[in-house]
Amino acid sequence: MMKAIVKPRPGPGAELIEVDPPKVGPGDCLIKVERASICGTDYHIYRWDQWSESRIRPPRIFGHECAGTVVEIGEGVVGVKKGDFISAETHIACGHCYFCRTGLAHICREVKILGVDIDGVFAEYVRIPYQNCWVLPGGFPTDYASVMEPFGNAVHSVTEARVEGENVLITGAGPIGLMSIMVARSYGANRIIVAEINDYRLEMAGKVGADLVINPNEEDLVAKVQSVTGGIGVDVVLEMSGAESAITQGLKSLRGGGRFVILGIPKRPITLDISPLIVFKQATVIGVNGRRMFDTWFRSTRLILDLKIDLEMIITHRLPMDRFEEGMELMGRGECGKILLLP
Repeated sequence: MMKAIVKPRPGPGAELIEVDPPKVGPGDCLIKVERASICGTDYHIYRWDQWSESRIRPPRIFGHECAGTVVEIGEGVVGVKKGDFISAETHIACGHCYFCRTGLAHICREVKILGVDIDGVFAEYVRIPYQNCWVLPGGFPTDYASVMEPFGNAVHSVTEARVEGENVLITGAGPIGLMSIMVARSYGANRIIVAEINDYRLEMAGKVGADLVINPNEEDLVAKVQSVTGGIGVDVVLEMSGAESAITQGLKSLRGGGRFVILGIPKRPITLDISPLIVFKQATVIGVNGRRMFDTWFRSTRLILDLKIDLEMIITHRLPMDRFEEGMELMGRGECGKILLLP
């Protein structure tokens, strides 16, 4: 038996219980989980919001961000061996649809997500298809490996935005927004402005490299951006919050011909006046989903190993797995960066 954090039934909360360890089938790797980190998606599952109710089928071991060691492999596994240290690409693509066969596996329509559609990583062991195991070199920091998946979201977003020499506004300074500051800086952004309503995360944004931090509840974000850009607006907006107000203010802060990259997911449908905000500005709007498989993983690994991006600044809490509820409460209050769980 192994310990795992399980959503046992529909409704708020979760339980740490003993369950049978996963069995390895063809193409599978059994991973001994050394670190798992809490994502906003996990918090939604824990709280049991409208999205979770429509998507999750309990009982389910949740969690999807992890680092661990391969302890068993199934028949047909290629490129991964026992003893390898891995992080995990959490989107399990079908491999045969139009998108998978044209280099767009990250938007596969038949995708299954680790910890959402199949059992996840908040456990002592997890079963992962070998194609989703990202083998890391010896000596790669275990804690960093655990947050490679959300770091990849930041890398994908900034790569799509083309920020070199540009003035950038990041709306939302949750963990991925914070990572985006660091990636944008490493990619040569000129000025980085961050908008966030949570004072804890606003302070973190300044510490990890933002040039200017703004609380839109206390200052007029659009007026401030116009002031510091000579009335032009920013070249790029990275929208990481999913808040309707942030999307609207971000588009108003964008210069004509600018690029608006959106990773944040609104909780409900939103209303936008697209004529002045997008059409008349000739703005380019780019949606980002997950990580490009596996271009983003190569980029992310190089950024950490070669440019020495310090993800230690993003990791604020390390908790044993039996204190997962404490981690969820911190997530709910927004008083954290990344929270690691140690099985």
